[in-house]
Amino acid sequence: MSRLGTETAFEVLAKARALEAKGRDIIHLEIGEPDFDTPPSIVAAGVAALERGETHYTPSAGVIELREAIAAYLRARRGVTVDPAQVIVTPGAKPIMFYALLALLDDGDEAIYPDPGFPIYSSMIDFSGARGVPLPLRERNDFQPDLDELRRLVTDRTKVLVLNSPNNPTGAVLSREAIREIARIARERDLWVLTDEIYGELVYDGEHRSISLEEGMAERTILLDGFSKTFAMTGWRLGYGVFPKPLVEPVTKLVTNSVSCTATFVQRAGAAALSTRPPEVDRMIAEFRTRRDAIVRGLSAVPGVSCRSPHGAFYVFPNITALGLRSSADVADRILYEAGVATLAGTCFGSEGEGYLRLPYANSLANLEKAVSRIADWASRLAPLPTGRWSSLLDADPVHDHRDDLRGDLLSVTSARHRLPAGPGIDEVEEHLSRERRVHLPELAGPHAFVKDLLDGREEVAEEGAPRLARLIHAQANCPVAQQPRS
Repeated sequence: MSRLGTETAFEVLAKARALEAKGRDIIHLEIGEPDFDTPPSIVAAGVAALERGETHYTPSAGVIELREAIAAYLRARRGVTVDPAQVIVTPGAKPIMFYALLALLDDGDEAIYPDPGFPIYSSMIDFSGARGVPLPLRERNDFQPDLDELRRLVTDRTKVLVLNSPNNPTGAVLSREAIREIARIARERDLWVLTDEIYGELVYDGEHRSISLEEGMAERTILLDGFSKTFAMTGWRLGYGVFPKPLVEPVTKLVTNSVSCTATFVQRAGAAALSTRPPEVDRMIAEFRTRRDAIVRGLSAVPGVSCRSPHGAFYVFPNITALGLRSSADVADRILYEAGVATLAGTCFGSEGEGYLRLPYANSLANLEKAVSRIADWASRLAPLPTGRWSSLLDADPVHDHRDDLRGDLLSVTSARHRLPAGPGIDEVEEHLSRERRVHLPELAGPHAFVKDLLDGREEVAEEGAPRLARLIHAQANCPVAQQPRS
């Protein structure tokens, strides 16, 4: 059991509830669920099933009417043709992750998953006994995977590749080109693909395309989806997976051995949702788009915060490194306790999330505007960095070799420029850190000489990823450069 992880969102929710119990007003932007109620026609279908006495067991894979409705829905909405016999219904979508990874992975296998990404991926991989291999998603690539890096991560032990598009937490949608190349890699290296498409209907820019449509992928892809996000049915607990035929029987056995089946009346409500697609669904998606635009605009105006516009899902993933604080977790805690806004640190979704926060815009526009206002007010009251930090960095002893301290001062200067005099050379550092793929602090007798050359634009920045450098040095952001040489 020690290998199981968790979702930090519920831990943050507990902190927020404790503050509310003490009389604090907290805006909840930690849990990712629609704030809309389930459409009335779906509720009515579930109630009608209860009134008909549909409170008994069903086949483990689900009632045939729902499995047929899922197959028809996927064909009509996404162009994916499946046999209803390939569909397995579960109480929520998480069991599909669990069953698929348990069915496919053994001790010693490897599975690649997105980072930042939904934390249950790595948790389930670890629980299966396999080794999880994070695939970094970086802001400079619009949170699209680096396909060359993906190729390097695949080894002879790699068995499964997990995809999530639109992505939680970044809101990125995989491009057609990325989907095509990932499919090529999967075929060449004989990989299974678990594609999490739970946000597949929530796309605002571009299009969602399932990798199962690519040549030769239907027989090696497990498609995961559910009703929680699109139909505002989080509490109903209804999900499904589409499995290649050889996996249907063993995964159905896992359902039988774990939950037996999904509640009958819930399945009837799901069938009604797919067959009628209530008009409230499209109104909800339109409202999400309006909220997205508002929160991106608002956060981008906060000093020290930059926010890309996500293409799908209902999350923003603002970059908060320029606030100059110690870590994303520190920022999230301070915003909760000092501003009354519950958010999640980017590191809740993996190490690549350092320097970011996740905020869902699945809340009312009024609450989102209030949250942004509170965050802006809080940011404006942040204490400025100690004076003299810039001079201490450049005047450090030539033989000083405390690189962690040096990194801390470098980030403090480059990431908090809005609170420092705009000295010559800072733009060059920021340009290097944002443009270059990797950064290297060379072995020099006097590291401050490298910094001077870097600031003057004479030293190339190569070798270590700029976002990674930001994370490495961000943790030391409040450590001054020591003034004494190392003995």
